Amino acid sequence: MPEKQNRRSALKNLLAGTAALGASSMIPALASEASENSSTVKFKGNINHSVCQWCYNFITLEELCKAVKKIGFGAIDLLGPKDWPMIQQYGLFSSMCYHGGKGSLTNGFNNKEYHEQLIKDYTEVIPLMVKAGYKNVICFSGSRNGMDDETGLKNCVEGLQKILPLAEKNGIIVQMELLNSRVDHKDYMCDRTPWGVELCKRIGSENFKLLYDIYHMQIDEGDVIRTIKNNHQYIGHYHTGGVPGRHEINDSQELYYPAIMKAILDTGFKDYVAQEFIPTGQDSKDKIASLKQAIKICDI
Repeated sequence: MPEKQNRRSALKNLLAGTAALGASSMIPALASEASENSSTVKFKGNINHSVCQWCYNFITLEELCKAVKKIGFGAIDLLGPKDWPMIQQYGLFSSMCYHGGKGSLTNGFNNKEYHEQLIKDYTEVIPLMVKAGYKNVICFSGSRNGMDDETGLKNCVEGLQKILPLAEKNGIIVQMELLNSRVDHKDYMCDRTPWGVELCKRIGSENFKLLYDIYHMQIDEGDVIRTIKNNHQYIGHYHTGGVPGRHEINDSQELYYPAIMKAILDTGFKDYVAQEFIPTGQDSKDKIASLKQAIKICDI
């Protein structure tokens, strides 16, 4: 799948480079409005909006910063330390950070073989995050490679407990992303909310949460709104994406994002929702218009 290749490639390149609303009838109208880029969006102030940088790698980070400022929100997701100076120039926030060392979606905390390197990477990035004023850093379970759920849970707890005291001391939240293993990330272990919630319970720290990717969990679980309502205390961040295909979140796909955003808001969530869809427009202007449209759809 394109998403699998693009995101893994973007993550690999980033880590290697650093030592670093309404009724459905309203959505077509939003698409038309999104094409008008002469002014910023007038936000309601209920949702903190962000966007994942890797989905816009057809433009430079600086160009994305300018587009984000023009639309009128204030954060970009999935950036490592080498990219923070650029977003800081534009007064933007790194709403979900990568560490600056080696890493991948497949080599994660469920495998003790990677603990030493992961502990080093996270203990190095946390002080940098504190200095920059950021608070969220992503982590991954890794692939199963024949490992059973219980062993994976125990290994994740063991590894994460080595970095959480530092995170707790500095107000940093380590967030493990839920990814689907059916389509995009075959064999990924943290592919169901119950597994992730069990990990949160065993760790027992407010500084460890789940990054709930709506696209991924629609594929592997469905029942998105009920899951969010029942498990919101374990969720620290959200990603969007249209199903199927991880494209625009308009009426071309099966999820109704205004209702999902309302459910998130009803839980009392006050952190960030980041757009993580791959735009399908013919050129950069069309693709940025899709981002503006998505932000407006989610601004309930």
